[in-house]
Amino acid sequence: MLGESRITMTKASVSRIRRDQPDLATKVQPAQQRATDTFERILEAAALTLDEVGIERLSTNLVCERAGLTPPALYRYFPNKYALLSELGQRLMLRQNECVGRWMHAEVFSNGAPRLERALEGLLLDTYAVTRNTPAGVWIMRAMRAVPALQQVRLASHAEVTEAQTRLLVDVLPAASRSELRLASRIVVEMLYAAVEMLFDEAMDPKAVASTVARMMASELDRLAPARKRKR
Repeated sequence: MLGESRITMTKASVSRIRRDQPDLATKVQPAQQRATDTFERILEAAALTLDEVGIERLSTNLVCERAGLTPPALYRYFPNKYALLSELGQRLMLRQNECVGRWMHAEVFSNGAPRLERALEGLLLDTYAVTRNTPAGVWIMRAMRAVPALQQVRLASHAEVTEAQTRLLVDVLPAASRSELRLASRIVVEMLYAAVEMLFDEAMDPKAVASTVARMMASELDRLAPARKRKR
């Protein structure tokens, strides 16, 4: 239940990291094909290594070994392993957020809660599949929550999704309170991603989880739609 077809993270959002945290910014953005190939090679090696050893054991030395590069070649682009995780995290969140446009738009709200439930269920399952099919996707998701230096990256992404969702809901539910719509949007964003993470942590039926969470989210949105209820 997130609005707009594509949600992107701005440089300003990512830069809102406390000064006492590791530097998460890439040192150099590749401009030529050879540099781009090296950049992508490093990230591919980082994802494969993360999937193999986990967050704590991930190191730039291990990434260099897998990529067949010297440490100076890696440090030209990434100052530390947290910058690698940050880049991987931003890419994963963009893929996850792209699921939004496939499921959520104004028409979804035209036929009441059942239609909304189906869309939310589809969105959750789609987000789960995207995460599962991304190399080291579950580890990247966990890193965004567990590593203090990376938490603001996750929160910035969720805040932007929330604002986009709120704008959509204000358009389709103009009689509802904007502050209530924003609060509901923020909670729904966290519920959706927490449910996806839970599916990787426990042996649960994805469809059953998605159906239950979708009912809860759709019920709250239906409660916040006084204008639509008066028309019934």
